[in-house]
Amino acid sequence: MVITRVGPLSVAKIAGILYAILGLAIGALFSLIGLAGLAGGLASENSETAVFSALFGVGAIIALPIFYGVIGFVMMLIMAALFNLGARLAGGVEVDVA
Repeated sequence: MVITRVGPLSVAKIAGILYAILGLAIGALFSLIGLAGLAGGLASENSETAVFSALFGVGAIIALPIFYGVIGFVMMLIMAALFNLGARLAGGVEVDVA
């Protein structure tokens, strides 16, 4: 079987979803880091640091999945279009399916 064309929008939708899930995982990690900063700020009685850390954690869990999803969608849309161009010039990609 030779793959000579992929649907750019189809590939971009799947990649956008996968990158949004990745962004959620990274956002959760950043949120935990923000939670540690919140605990450290409350322990030192420095309310400015505590508030910033709390906002950082909440912002990361919301903004990163959106950011990663959009960037993943756009980049894979471009890459799929470039794949189609390259596959047309080179004759496609040979795949053995068992």
